[in-house]
Amino acid sequence: MKFEPTPLAGAFVITPERLHDERGYFARSFCRRDFSERGLNPDVAQCNLSLSTRRGTLRGMHFQRPPHQEAKLVRCVAGALWDVIIDLRPSSPTFRKHFGIRLDPSEDRMLYVPEGFAHGFLTLEDSTSVFYQISQSYDPVHASGVRWNDPAFGIEWPFEPTVMAERDRTYPDFRG
Repeated sequence: MKFEPTPLAGAFVITPERLHDERGYFARSFCRRDFSERGLNPDVAQCNLSLSTRRGTLRGMHFQRPPHQEAKLVRCVAGALWDVIIDLRPSSPTFRKHFGIRLDPSEDRMLYVPEGFAHGFLTLEDSTSVFYQISQSYDPVHASGVRWNDPAFGIEWPFEPTVMAERDRTYPDFRG
């Protein structure tokens, strides 16, 4: 696997290395040892799969508050999306900065999201599926988020979302 650091401290784009033969290819998409050697959280407590049926669906920007902060490994398995993370760690040199990347199955790229980050995405195609490996089990008491278009972050989305949950649309302005 190839680990490429993003501009945000501790976040990585991970690309499996494909081994090709006459059958197609094989690639490792996760290795506990490789993650641990780089100081990334290798724990997997929960795996999720989401399907967004319509292009323009926005999910996010979600995170869990302490003590249930979670690291995520995010992969698009069908369709395409614009994946965005925001560093919400006050002591981080990249606090309040964001990073976005297109994810689709063509390259098998994944985004590693450290604890203390908000995460969300906008679907670029109909029938977009996302697979997440998460280091903590979901805890609704500690679930939170920031608004997708909060001026505190200045995220430039590829286009205006057309579908989203009311809670994602109405998170208050970030104060931090």
